[in-house]
Amino acid sequence: MIKKFIDKLLGKTGSRAGKPRFGKREEIAVDVHGIDPKLVDERALNVVRTLKQGGYEAYVVGGAVRDLLVGLRPKDFDVATNATPEQVKALFRRAFIIGRRFRIVHVVFGRGREHEVIEVSTFRAYLDNVAAEQVAGNEKTSRNDLAGMKHAVDSTGRVLRDNVWGPQEEDAVRRDFTINAMYYDPESQIVVDYHKGLQDTKKRTLRMIGDAAARYREDPVRIIRAVRFAAKLSALGFTLDAKTAKPLADSLVLLADVPQSRLFDEMLKLLQTGHAVASIEQLRKLGLARGIYPLLDLVVERAEAPFVNAALQDTDRRVGEEKPVAPSFLLACVLWADVRDGWARRVAQREHSHPALQDAIDEVFNARIGDVSGRGKLGGDMREIWMMQPRFDKRVGSAPFGLVEQARFRAAFDFMRLRAETGEVDVVLADWWQEFSVADDATREDLVYQVKAEQQKHARAPRVHRATATGGSSTGGVESAAADERAHAPVKNGSTPSGEGFSAAEEGDTGTPRKRRRRRRKPTGSGESGEGSPAATE
Repeated sequence: MIKKFIDKLLGKTGSRAGKPRFGKREEIAVDVHGIDPKLVDERALNVVRTLKQGGYEAYVVGGAVRDLLVGLRPKDFDVATNATPEQVKALFRRAFIIGRRFRIVHVVFGRGREHEVIEVSTFRAYLDNVAAEQVAGNEKTSRNDLAGMKHAVDSTGRVLRDNVWGPQEEDAVRRDFTINAMYYDPESQIVVDYHKGLQDTKKRTLRMIGDAAARYREDPVRIIRAVRFAAKLSALGFTLDAKTAKPLADSLVLLADVPQSRLFDEMLKLLQTGHAVASIEQLRKLGLARGIYPLLDLVVERAEAPFVNAALQDTDRRVGEEKPVAPSFLLACVLWADVRDGWARRVAQREHSHPALQDAIDEVFNARIGDVSGRGKLGGDMREIWMMQPRFDKRVGSAPFGLVEQARFRAAFDFMRLRAETGEVDVVLADWWQEFSVADDATREDLVYQVKAEQQKHARAPRVHRATATGGSSTGGVESAAADERAHAPVKNGSTPSGEGFSAAEEGDTGTPRKRRRRRRKPTGSGESGEGSPAATE
């Protein structure tokens, strides 16, 4: 009894000094947890069943169990098993071992865009970082040293390798949040819980297993995961436990040692899983508005700008409607202000519009994107979206027919539509392109003709005012024609383009054929008042 009391005072858990307390296993029946088995993906069920038939333990694990408990249909299913990655791979026709830091297996169902992946991980052993092999550098600088290691940490305690297998109770304690550390057997419908995850689910509490600060040191990306879970589950009333939230801001410096590519991927999870607006709110609330990743800092900074805010809300809406989203689109929206301003500055310096836009884009890539610019498709898609924007102004001739056939037309159009919704361009332009994009060839020809006629009408509009400024009667054949010619007198001085038509008023009132009006417009002499014109001599 005294020894237990002393161990408790010293922070030692378990019967032996230094041995972690793995939690008490609880098996929760369906009448208590209430999971609807119809919400379980058939492919995940297939993976669990195949592993169990192979003689292994297998459970649905993590966020899928959490979502099932609150009545949501999970979008992704993960499976945990005591089978090693090699043993898992041997049981499935299309299975691939991936990762170095954390080796897992992807079991693939279907092909092409319709394929689905069930992620299968092996139960990990709990190992104290003191007993782990230590590496002086990080994943990049110490790649050769890490090659033969199964469990390694850096000088800060961040886990660089975690590939030591163990029992389920140890696997549970090394997971992050209690609500993500439950295991569900879809065949027996039993939920296995070691850390009061079901209780926290009912309380709507996000609580880190163990000491939160230590868990953030093990994997600093958990800082971003905490924000993401808080944002995703805030609509259901979930909040971060005080002890889980308190070390977040102080732990931010730990992200400096995380590879930029991993931070970029985590940023996309924040912004493209249907809770972008809520994620921005959580970042500000938790004091994490700056310091995670430069592009994310910029998103938070510009989140209240009408165009960026519309893009964030549109992304959330599309995810909610189970429509595809692309990181290139959202990042193009966030960086558009930089591109637009750089473009305008160059045009003001008398650069040609097209190369000016290209140079502005290059400048933004160099200043803002950095490492991401090496991601060829992402950068290429962003560039196409931006380069197409001035092409939407060209709605006559063959230009619209060519533009609508471009591979990135839909993304560029959605971008322009958001610009229209926020007042940057005329909404009439967006409506026209929407109609044009879905119309048949005949309707498209009509739409182009209407634009051409409208442009001609606007080009003649200023002459209407000059025509009415005559001192004589507004009726009568010869008088009216003479007055019209006097109104067109500035043509000689170059104030209107050569070869332009008559006023809309004249066109509507007289019904004179276009060909005849062009003949009447040709000058026959050098008189100042138009007396030598055909109209005056008729």
